[in-house]
Amino acid sequence: MNSKIKNYVTDTQGKALDLSVINDFKSSVCNCSNLAILPGFCDVHVHFREPGFSYKETIKTGSLSAARGGFTAVCTMPNLNPVPDSVENLKVQTDIIKKNAVISVYPYASITVGQKGQELSDLDALSDKVIGFSDDGKGVQDEKMISLAMQKTKELNKILVCHCEDDSLLNGGYIHLGEYAKTHGHRGICSESEYKMIERDVELLSKYDCAYHVCHVSTKESVEIIRKAKEKGLNVTCETAPHYLILDDLDLQEDGRFKMNPPIRSKSDKQALIEGVLDGTIDMIATDHAPHSKEEKGRGLEKSVFGVVGLETSFPAMYTYFVKTGIMSMEHLVILMAYNPAKRFGIDITGDYSIWDLDKEFIVDSTDFLSMGKATPFEGMKMFGENLLTVKNGKVVYKK
Repeated sequence: MNSKIKNYVTDTQGKALDLSVINDFKSSVCNCSNLAILPGFCDVHVHFREPGFSYKETIKTGSLSAARGGFTAVCTMPNLNPVPDSVENLKVQTDIIKKNAVISVYPYASITVGQKGQELSDLDALSDKVIGFSDDGKGVQDEKMISLAMQKTKELNKILVCHCEDDSLLNGGYIHLGEYAKTHGHRGICSESEYKMIERDVELLSKYDCAYHVCHVSTKESVEIIRKAKEKGLNVTCETAPHYLILDDLDLQEDGRFKMNPPIRSKSDKQALIEGVLDGTIDMIATDHAPHSKEEKGRGLEKSVFGVVGLETSFPAMYTYFVKTGIMSMEHLVILMAYNPAKRFGIDITGDYSIWDLDKEFIVDSTDFLSMGKATPFEGMKMFGENLLTVKNGKVVYKK
């Protein structure tokens, strides 16, 4: 192997890595000057849309997209048809996963039946078959219901993964209630709609003490609430996504590829998120990869559906804007994208890795994505880092 190759798997895990699988790949390796061997990334928040919405994405295309992005394990959200709220409904999804996934795909079951927030799903029967429980896409509005979920997941020793959004505070908004919304006549989503529900849940967590994880944190108040909860020793972790760390609401354009939920927030929110990542308040990077059809994302900022894709840009975006700029080390990024999520969710990524040409410069072009979804707020932006090879359990699952 080229002596210039930096092995972040060995450096971070403290164990040797079997690289024999790349013997037929050495010519490509030796033609590059700045290579890194990175552990298989783990994304605990993706939407692969199958069953029910395979015109947006499938298990196969989603997992191929993930493999290209260097991911060897992902956790899929339950906003599907049928909703995985019973063993029977879950089996529809797991049968497809077994047949078509090229990496490890761990499904969530829904917290409530049909994700309607009115009755708990069959958590007992589902517990040993899922990575955790989430109603992602919807916040559990009823305090009694989320309390029951906390008690039950504590009993089952499973993680409760919450989309925190108070519907009563949305007021028809669809982007952040900030400067761009005000100057362009858009209805805004206030920060309170997120952090007030996190505040509620953290208060309940002090009573029920379950393993609790907050999805896609986007506001400065949310970061502070979670920071204080951790200082109290509560069992809470959280994630944010690259677009919340790189963009703010003044970067928005009148295009559906800038519409996601929660929305891209203000510059002060972005800075608080960065500080939260650097000081350990925010535990991991997740993409909230949420593909939609071209028609669904082509209706402009107001009328397009919520959701953008991110698996193929996640590492290049974070590497370009945070490692190359010296804001964080590569070791820290590896912890955020691989080891922290794997540890928190009990996922084994031992022996999984990808090889990246860190000097490769490119312009983000969604037409090149393996994902069926093409809506990305990073379209046209310059980034660094090209994945050459992804290996899962000793098997090549992506090769350039």
